[in-house]
Amino acid sequence: MTMMNAAQTSQQEDAHLPGAPSLSAAISADRAIAADAEMLSAQLQAMRNRLFPPTAQKTLRKFTSGEAAKLIGVSDGYLRQLSIAGEGPQPETGSGGRRLYTLAEINALRRHLAEAGGAKAKTYLPHRNPAANEHMQVIAVTNFKGGSGKTTTSAHLSQHLAMAGFRVLAVDLDPQASMSALFGYQPELDLTGNDTLYGAIRYDGERRPLRDIICKTYFDGLDLIPGNLELQEFEHTTPQMLADRQHGTQPSVEQQLFFARVQAALDTVADDYDVVVIDCPPQLGFLTLSALCAATSVLVTVHPQMLDVASMSQFLFMTADLLAVVREAGGELNFDFMRYLITRFEPNDAPQQQIAGFLRSLFGDRVLTSSVVKSTAFSDAGLTKQTLYEVSRDSFTRATYDRAIESLSSVNSEIESLIFKAWNRSARVS
Repeated sequence: MTMMNAAQTSQQEDAHLPGAPSLSAAISADRAIAADAEMLSAQLQAMRNRLFPPTAQKTLRKFTSGEAAKLIGVSDGYLRQLSIAGEGPQPETGSGGRRLYTLAEINALRRHLAEAGGAKAKTYLPHRNPAANEHMQVIAVTNFKGGSGKTTTSAHLSQHLAMAGFRVLAVDLDPQASMSALFGYQPELDLTGNDTLYGAIRYDGERRPLRDIICKTYFDGLDLIPGNLELQEFEHTTPQMLADRQHGTQPSVEQQLFFARVQAALDTVADDYDVVVIDCPPQLGFLTLSALCAATSVLVTVHPQMLDVASMSQFLFMTADLLAVVREAGGELNFDFMRYLITRFEPNDAPQQQIAGFLRSLFGDRVLTSSVVKSTAFSDAGLTKQTLYEVSRDSFTRATYDRAIESLSSVNSEIESLIFKAWNRSARVS
């Protein structure tokens, strides 16, 4: 077949695709893209309805007694004694007498054990104590380059902390809303407008209380502020606000500068949460700068490839310059910790090992000891919009799952210990 014939055949085949515009038809680029977006959205919605019937809402699996005991920090035998004595919530009994707990029941057990007091009370229920100056931790997960594992890191960190007993708020600040999709939201269908963080930080009279925007998730103890394309409006309206302010036309109700708005919004719900995890967009715009100004701690994800490291170098220069301007304008920038997290790491790849070693030699203990390994387990779980904490071990080759989950748990436990250190509290001992 000649190249001309192949092209003609391909054109004829495309003309028969349902919903696809004919190649010969004149069609504007915006309409063609919009048509593709609508088709893709409809297919994603149909996929969600198939995966999560009948209400298309995600639910979290139940945990075995062994998993529950490990999460709480007690022995499986002790949980069995509590169940026999009728203390705390009673688990579901499955086949073979196996006891199964929901995350809500695990958290109820935590509260039951913490109410007994004693030295381990905070171990069972690690909520922060404002009276002891344990401030709400706001962790911004950021990088300039897409594909560095920001969303994967943010979602798994949020879920890990919720399963560890913290009260967690996850904030999707990326207009692409990948983390929202992982939590079961299809942004263009489930959000109707003014229901992202933008609704609480906008400059006009349509601003809403953040509490009205927060959504519950299927993870007990984990709430979400979803994202969608309306977040991009903040990038467009902020320059106008700055120009108005310079010319003295800014109304008094809108005097607060952009870099203080995210922190001010989060402060209104601080009593309800121990940790906030912000998934920042892969660009250094007003949204990312606002998140960094609101943050008490920062995680910079980096894929150990030379191009990614070179990109991170530019990101750090730009961030330092812009944050210096923010500081001169009165913004406070004091981080409890700033850490670099190596993601999508292949331990058997010699060049990646060299780059990881290079980063550790440069930054020392500012690079987390643990790394997130590259694994097909992440992409396989993502096919059903799930994380590794949601899927069952039986869904994978056990060695693949164990390797990925061990990597995740090591990273997230290391971050958890940094949170405790910021609170001047000893890390929990299981």
